[in-house]
Amino acid sequence: MSESDPIPTEALTVGARPYDFTFDPATTALVLIDMQRDFLEPGGFGESLGNDVSQLRGTIEPLRAVLAAARAAGLTVIHTREGHLPDLSDLPPAKLHRGNATLKIGDLGPKGRILIRGEYGQDIIDELAPVEGETVIDKPGKGAFYATAFGDVLAEKGITSLVVTGVTTEVCVHTTVREANDRGYECLVLSDCVGSYFPDFQRVALEMVAAQGGIFGWVAPSTEFLAALAPLSTAAATAS
Repeated sequence: MSESDPIPTEALTVGARPYDFTFDPATTALVLIDMQRDFLEPGGFGESLGNDVSQLRGTIEPLRAVLAAARAAGLTVIHTREGHLPDLSDLPPAKLHRGNATLKIGDLGPKGRILIRGEYGQDIIDELAPVEGETVIDKPGKGAFYATAFGDVLAEKGITSLVVTGVTTEVCVHTTVREANDRGYECLVLSDCVGSYFPDFQRVALEMVAAQGGIFGWVAPSTEFLAALAPLSTAAATAS
């Protein structure tokens, strides 16, 4: 089943915190946030800030399984990439000069210019590369909505629920989920498909999403989401 095929509208339910998350596959998008070489591989921006990029790589295999299941079920799939124009005209000085990075945004690194659109390092890792028909949103900030067409794409596709994955949990994932919540979207964060360079940040960021009755959304392991999708994926496989 592809995104162009009609999706059954029967609601599916995921075992989640703080309570079950129910969604309509036809109005739900899987969002993969910033699964880029510059953040997940040595020699990129993440490492230049002094981070251990191996902390993020545990997200890849569970997210590969989720992405495959979402594609098979015909869900809308949207990828985001953080990055800037080659002339840095969309890069605020406060972002450029913060911290003590060994390589700053725009500098030449092992994978090309750091976090510059079109460079090898700024692109999505091979394991999760977009396929034809999937939307890729290039964003200059942390949230997916700021200075992008993300909101317009969601509206055009009739999306009301987001299944959110990617990196990092406390920064780009959290910013996107908070902004989505303010815009009325219901967000499920898959706990093993989001990652942080800091284990304590990972734990607390997930707790913050589901706190106070789900103040920003729901949290569940990918196995629960895959179990909810299984009947739809099976039906699609049988139909093909």
